[in-house]
Amino acid sequence: MLDAKREGRSLNPDVASNDQAAVAVTVSLITVSHNSAGALRRCWGSASLPEGVEWIVVDNASTDDSPAAARELGAKVIDAGRNLGFSAANNLGLEHAMGRFIGFVNPDVAVKFDELSVLEAVAREQGALVAPQLLNVDGSEQPNGRGFPLLVAKVRHRLRGGDATYLLRSDDGNPRAVCWVMGAAILGDRAVFERLGGWDDRFFLYYEDKDIGLRAWKAEVPVLIVPTARWTHGWARETTSLRWAPWRREIASMAKFYTRYPEFLIGARASRRAHPLASAGVYGEVTPR
Repeated sequence: MLDAKREGRSLNPDVASNDQAAVAVTVSLITVSHNSAGALRRCWGSASLPEGVEWIVVDNASTDDSPAAARELGAKVIDAGRNLGFSAANNLGLEHAMGRFIGFVNPDVAVKFDELSVLEAVAREQGALVAPQLLNVDGSEQPNGRGFPLLVAKVRHRLRGGDATYLLRSDDGNPRAVCWVMGAAILGDRAVFERLGGWDDRFFLYYEDKDIGLRAWKAEVPVLIVPTARWTHGWARETTSLRWAPWRREIASMAKFYTRYPEFLIGARASRRAHPLASAGVYGEVTPR
């Protein structure tokens, strides 16, 4: 989590700032890169950073020119020194962020900077973690809001998709409570992330977004999709390929996750009992006795 040791990590000089710059920054966007130069240039190169918004890129030992690409586009770059994984790199970025409103955004997400104020307003009013409605590159909605991560629901989704109790969207244009959101874009007040202890860096990659969403609900922090903010995400899930390394990482994280949350192996009833706030907020269900 946030108090993880940082031996071996070097801070690039262009991350340093004076007190005047610290006062000026109100929003910090944090991106973790690992051989992400192409995605950075494609998704972050079309607009300049607005005044008051800083962009921090934590580079996880890329072998391409990701750090150079990020600097060219206006980011402050932190060289992690090695591949820390997604969660630990996010926490490292948070340690150096100066804004009160924090966004964790993947390299392949095209941020609409004029919608940051919409997300910030909802997050502050609701005391929530928020996410924009993500879109596929063809403009169709991407199901980044999710229900309870029951193992059976995940398997069903992988096999056929279309599960309305698992893939959650807003039907009326208002913020929609969800159990968790995909980690490609998640935003909230700095104080909320710090109260949650940041991301759990025991998850190197995969399942960390489920975990932080569930921990948020337990801490009485709602998790919301905000459909009036719509950002494009060029999603390319590695585990759709036959490469063993992504699958090995997903299986390792899956084992950690379901060991921590065994109720999602048992079923919906056990999950509602274990997560009454999420159950009531997302599904409007009273927890059974």
